[in-house]
Amino acid sequence: MTGHEPSPHALAGPDVARGQPSVTVVVPTHNRPQLLAQTVQSILDQDYPGRVEVLVVFDREEPVRPEVSVPPDRELRLLRNDRTPGPAGAYNVGAIAATGDYFALCDDDDEWLPHKIRLQVEALQRRPDALFATCGIYLGEARAITGSRARIPAKEVLTQSDLLSSARNELHSSTFMVRREAMIRQVGLVDEQIPGSYGEDYDWLLRAARISPVLAVRRPLVRVRWKYSYFADRWPTIIEAITYQLERRPELQEQPSNLARLYGRLAFAHAALGRREEARRWARLARKLDWRQQRTWLAYLVAYRLMKPRTVLRLAHAFGRGV
Repeated sequence: MTGHEPSPHALAGPDVARGQPSVTVVVPTHNRPQLLAQTVQSILDQDYPGRVEVLVVFDREEPVRPEVSVPPDRELRLLRNDRTPGPAGAYNVGAIAATGDYFALCDDDDEWLPHKIRLQVEALQRRPDALFATCGIYLGEARAITGSRARIPAKEVLTQSDLLSSARNELHSSTFMVRREAMIRQVGLVDEQIPGSYGEDYDWLLRAARISPVLAVRRPLVRVRWKYSYFADRWPTIIEAITYQLERRPELQEQPSNLARLYGRLAFAHAALGRREEARRWARLARKLDWRQQRTWLAYLVAYRLMKPRTVLRLAHAFGRGV
């Protein structure tokens, strides 16, 4: 089952039975059946009183229903990504098929805490001028909250300048919630042309922040399981994607720290491919913008074969960081 046209109910108002806006959650998935079931169940079990629709979009595989229990006022639908392979195409399949007033994303290996939908809907209802909401995360595998690493947005209202001035992107796609109709009309779908869908969520966030402020619930409401990155050793794709975004998003070059982060990633990717001169060139550019950019120095270590790329990634992941 796939969807390309908006449902006739897609522009409906608040849920009649509960007096609350309806929410669609899109979960793109590929070959993670056990984690997927936990993810979907955490969404279905939200304490939000309105209607919640979960769309699981299967990417490059046949849809198989996860073993979950569907409570009242909840709906589970299975879709197939027949657009561009990868997260961007899967997100857009869900966005087009969604019937909710609000539209949220969740990766298939993450888990929502029970208050996530309710608190974000309340935040958006308090600020009709905002299209986009996010929240904090717990980073790590542990089921217990104690000892987990929490990342909390710095402010309750974030501008595009705030997002660009950060040395790294702190906001995770599994925290995103938007006003579906307004987002599609004013911002558009996720960019499927970004090579390999690398950074497609950050690109979408920046485009939204250009139009209206991003609201942040300053509480960790999503548990992000820290797995080996899908992009960890796809260095050519990373280089192509960053180059694509730098060419098409001039705002990425407005903040030195943000630009240094991107140049540092390019330096590290070239170093991992054994391209020493290219790595050094991008590292120099990053260092001139922000000498504290850690990827710059890691790129030198890899370029001169003092460390292996996978060793750096493993150490970074141990501290809850990416490269």
